Amino acid sequence: MQSVKNIYKIGYGPSSSHTMAPVKAATLYKAKFPADEYKVVIYDSLAKTGKGHLTDKALIQAFAPKKVTVVFDPDTPVPHPNTMDFYTGNGENLVRVFSVGGGEIVVEGEPIDDKKVKNVYPHNTFRGIVKFCEKNGLSLSEYVFHFEDEDIHDYLLTVWRTMNEAISAGLKATGVLGGGLRVERKAKMLFNQRFMDESPETRESRLVCAFAYAVSEQNAGGGKIVTAPTCGACGVLPAVLSYMKQKRKFSDEDFVRALAVAGLIGNLIKTNASISGAECGCQAEIGSACSMAAAALGELFGMSISQIEYAAEMAIEHHLGLTCDPVNGLVQIPCIERNAVAAMRAINSVNLASFLYTTRKISFDTIVKTMYETGKDLSNRYRETSEGGLAKSVQIKTKAKTPKGCD
Repeated sequence: MQSVKNIYKIGYGPSSSHTMAPVKAATLYKAKFPADEYKVVIYDSLAKTGKGHLTDKALIQAFAPKKVTVVFDPDTPVPHPNTMDFYTGNGENLVRVFSVGGGEIVVEGEPIDDKKVKNVYPHNTFRGIVKFCEKNGLSLSEYVFHFEDEDIHDYLLTVWRTMNEAISAGLKATGVLGGGLRVERKAKMLFNQRFMDESPETRESRLVCAFAYAVSEQNAGGGKIVTAPTCGACGVLPAVLSYMKQKRKFSDEDFVRALAVAGLIGNLIKTNASISGAECGCQAEIGSACSMAAAALGELFGMSISQIEYAAEMAIEHHLGLTCDPVNGLVQIPCIERNAVAAMRAINSVNLASFLYTTRKISFDTIVKTMYETGKDLSNRYRETSEGGLAKSVQIKTKAKTPKGCD
C-alpha cells in the first residue's frame, strides 16, 4: 500500500479527477513527447462533465504555450469512465491514461512516468494492520509513522496548515460562484449568524458546517485546497478537525496524528475499492471523506482501535448508494452541501462508536468491499455523468460555458 501522501494532495479545485489528474497526465506526456501540437480525446464521465469541471481549460493551460485540441467523446465505450487519449501531431504517439480518483493516474501500457510506485506499507487490509498493531503495541498513528519516511510529519503539518488556510479564505469570501448556477457563497454567513440563545449543539452544527462550506466553496471557485481524499469531498475532514481545534484546544501534533490515521483509512479505501465518483458514485468520495474524518476524531480523542474501526465503518455504511449527480457538471450542487452534512455525520459516528463499539457486527474491510460492489452496481447515470438524479431533475440553463471562479 502506498504512502498516505497520495491521499493528501495540495492543489487547486474544482476536481481532482477531472482537472488535477488531466493536468498531471498532460505534463508528463508533454515532457516525454515534445511537439508543436497535441490532441487529447476525453471520454465518458470526463466528456459529460468536463466543461463544468474545467477539464478542457486545465488541459489547455497544461500544454501552453503549445497548441492543443481537446475533443469530447461521451459515447465511445472505454474501459474506465475517466479515460483520456493523448496524441502528438496528426495522431502519433498514442498514450491512454485513466484518472482513477484523488488526482491519481494510471497509464495503459508503457508508463510515461518512469518513477516506480513505492509501497510503504506491508498490509492492505484493516485486519492486517490491527494484528500488527496488537503484536507490536502500536496505535494507528504510530503504525503510520513506523512505516512512512521521516518527512511524513512535516508533510502532514503542511497539509494541516493548508486546510486551515482554506477555511480562513473561505470564511472571508463572498459573492456568487462562477459557472452560471448563481450559487451564493454561504460560509461567511453561517459563521457570523449567531443567536442570543444558541445552544452548544446548534453552535457546533453551525460552525462545523461553516468550515465545510468554506473549504468546499474555495474548491468550487478554483481555490487552493487539500484532497481528502478528493477535491469534491475536501471540506469534510478540515471542518471537523478545525472545529475541534477551537473547542478542545488540541495541539498541532495532535492533528498530525489525526491526519495520519485519516490518511490510512483513505488509503485502505483507495486500495481495496475506489475514491472516484465516476467509478463508484459519491459514496466513494463523500463516504470516504466521512470515514476518514470519523477515524481522525477517534484518534484525536484517544479512542481504541476497535472504536475507531466502528466509527470509520459506520461513516461509510450510511453513505452506501449515494449518487454522484452534479447539476450542470459543476462541483456545487449538491457537492458543497454534502460536505457539511458528512462532517456532522462523522461526529455522530464517533459519538455512537464510543458507546456501542462492543456490539459491532460489520468490519471495516467488509464495508469497503460492499461500497465498491455497490458502486459498480450503480447505473452509469449516477456516476458523475450528470445524466441522472438531481442533474436530471434540476435543469438550469446557463449562459456561461465554463466556470471562471467568483463573479
